[in-house]
Amino acid sequence: MVDPPMRIALLVYRGNPHSGGQGVYTRELAKELVGLGHQVTVFAGQPWPHLTDGVDFVAVPSLDLYHPDHPFRPPLSPRAYRSWIDLAEVALMSTGAFPEPLTFSLRVRRLLAGRRGDFDLIHDNQCLGRGIGGLLDDGWPVLATLHHPITVDRQLDLQHAETRRRRLGLRRWYSFLRMQVRVLPRMPRVVTVSESSKRDICAQMGARPERVHVVPVGVDLENFRPLPHLARVPGRIVCTTSSDMPLKGLVPLLEAVAKLRTERPEVELHVVGSPRQGSTIPGHLDRLGLEGAVTFHQGIESSAITELYATCQVACVPSLYEGFSLPAVEAMACAVPLVATTGGALPEVVGPDGGAGLLVPPGDPGALAAALATVLGDPDLRARLGQTGRDRVLERFTWRRCAEATVTHYRATLADHAASSARG
Repeated sequence: MVDPPMRIALLVYRGNPHSGGQGVYTRELAKELVGLGHQVTVFAGQPWPHLTDGVDFVAVPSLDLYHPDHPFRPPLSPRAYRSWIDLAEVALMSTGAFPEPLTFSLRVRRLLAGRRGDFDLIHDNQCLGRGIGGLLDDGWPVLATLHHPITVDRQLDLQHAETRRRRLGLRRWYSFLRMQVRVLPRMPRVVTVSESSKRDICAQMGARPERVHVVPVGVDLENFRPLPHLARVPGRIVCTTSSDMPLKGLVPLLEAVAKLRTERPEVELHVVGSPRQGSTIPGHLDRLGLEGAVTFHQGIESSAITELYATCQVACVPSLYEGFSLPAVEAMACAVPLVATTGGALPEVVGPDGGAGLLVPPGDPGALAAALATVLGDPDLRARLGQTGRDRVLERFTWRRCAEATVTHYRATLADHAASSARG
């Protein structure tokens, strides 16, 4: 007997793929689920998602308080405030908190009220707001994806904060974590992307291990592929990072590049991403004498990222921690040799040291520089690492494989929900 297709409400509070991995996950998972015959409706806040044909979309508009053209500026017109949730969003932002997981979850719960007959289940992507717990109370079957526990981000940010005022600000910003730590243990089934993330979710956020299941994510193989007609630029290094937070290890990489350039003046770094407003990165570039040696690429499409990978000699993932690392698998899919750290799940993704890449301890500029120099200086090693990485991605990290495994957990969620309802 063939299982019937499902109707899935997929929730993401920040839908745009340039906002980070959750936007990419939403777009690619929804695409593959539709390809498997299921009906997917994405409920998303700003910045809006980029979705493929066949995926339905319901806007969950916020006040867009972090829009890059006018950040932290609430609307002046009273007509812009449609409910108490809008007022709460401004109030929380004004006190330094990050309101979006809470306010999105409250808005989407309202939108789903009365629509129980339209969807078979809800899939929450990384929100875990109070309204998601409310959906459980409303009787919905809910599955949650948590890519990695944001408790790690908070810990690393606090470790790198240089002033008491900065530490107080960070604690306020991450105050939404208290809510997520209350909601997550209520989830009957949680999907995460690596064994490393599973261990940390259970240890730091109170999830029960038997409820957390590992489903690795994938890569868009139609786009991320080798482009042999493009020439490699000697000394070119590419790093993709959605932010310049300490977690991503950009400063140790800049220090490694400065060290490399003392012996290899042709070395240049291309960063897919850009520094935040008020970032310390410009000061580090001045301190290290890297003006003109580092280029930031903001908001470029995946095809342009693939071209950058095709012209570099090595890609680097310098993160202090990763729950998975889409940049690593994207580089590997392009047959680019990697230098990565051992932070979080990176050894799971990249494989053993010397396979698809060289692995070094996180936060160690000297080790990064030595590994990058080794790869830059050995064309045979570059070819072997790149081919091994490509083979590893084809075997393990495709979005179709991710979607198929996720569907298995959808059906288990529905079966568990039906059994629970029958018990009363």
